[in-house]
Amino acid sequence: MVVGVMQLEILLHAPLSLKEKRGMVKKILGRCRARFPVSCAETGNQELWQRSHLGFTMVHHDEGAVHTIFDKIVDEIERTGFAEIIDRFIEFNHY
Repeated sequence: MVVGVMQLEILLHAPLSLKEKRGMVKKILGRCRARFPVSCAETGNQELWQRSHLGFTMVHHDEGAVHTIFDKIVDEIERTGFAEIIDRFIEFNHY
C-alpha cells in the first residue's frame, strides 16, 4: 500500500478579499474531489487573500498511479485560470 501526499502553494490572481479567495479555493477543491480519487483541503495561509496552501492525499497499491493523479490535479488547477502553482512537494509512504 502506498500513501501519497502532495502539498501545493498557489497564487490566486483575482481575489480582492478573503471572501472571494475562499470561494475560489472552494471551487478548486470541489473540482479536484469530483474528478479525482483524493482527499483534499486548504491546509495553510488561510488569512492571506492571494495565496493558499493545499494538501492532497491518495491511497493506492501503485506509486506510479498516485503520481499520475497528482500530475493531473496540477494540470487541472492550472487549467482553471484561477491560480498559479508556486511550489509543489510530493511524498510517498510505503506500508
